[in-house]
Amino acid sequence: MTRYTRFATPLGTMIATAVGGAVTGIYFEGQKHMPDISRAAREDAKAAPFAECARQLGEYIEGARRTFELPLAPEGTEFQRRVWIEIARVPYGETITYGELAARAGAPGAARAAGAATGRNPLSVVVPCHRIVGTDGSLTGYAGGIERKTRLLELEGFLQPSLA
Repeated sequence: MTRYTRFATPLGTMIATAVGGAVTGIYFEGQKHMPDISRAAREDAKAAPFAECARQLGEYIEGARRTFELPLAPEGTEFQRRVWIEIARVPYGETITYGELAARAGAPGAARAAGAATGRNPLSVVVPCHRIVGTDGSLTGYAGGIERKTRLLELEGFLQPSLA
């Protein structure tokens, strides 16, 4: 059975889902492509591995963590999983383009398909799709919202924080 919990972060409320001891999803509340968990899941804040998930995300947001060590079990097509694996390989504080991501996933010329797979990434922040940018370096297409993408890249030192 799928279980879920909500937890507060400086970037907004996040929802984590898990089956057994593996995380199947980490979403910003209300983000695009988030599954409807209200009927298919049971809220259970004490289920493993939610405490560890919240702890590691908190450390990341505080700047004390650059990588995650969580048991993950995202569901997706073979192509989506290849894209997510390549996203996970983009180092902290760096970015690549959707075109480069497509090539790394074995589908050169399929930047739009890689972008669609990126948008369906069920593991926000942990599989860092905020590190994928447009060909010209523009911050495009983040299911959690461009403002969050900007804040995450500022946190990682890729962008200078705005004064606003």
